[in-house]
Amino acid sequence: MSLNKIYTIDKIEVVGKYKAIQVKQLLVITENGQEISKNAHRYVLHPDMDISEQPQEVKDICNTAWTQEVKDAWNTFKQEQEDLGV
Repeated sequence: MSLNKIYTIDKIEVVGKYKAIQVKQLLVITENGQEISKNAHRYVLHPDMDISEQPQEVKDICNTAWTQEVKDAWNTFKQEQEDLGV
């Protein structure tokens, strides 16, 4: 009996004014070549986050979407929220 776990990126979306990156990752577990389980995990990345441990395809999209203008706008938005106590 051979169990294998395979992680893949299923979807990457760029969303909203501040270009949040939504990533859908799939975990497929197979036994003797037959799929026995599939689970999805989603997470969101924002322009001020460390992406060094992300898969290369996610990094490439982040680096394209997160221009300096977007990063500056995101940082301004966060500062305004902090100033408001949100």
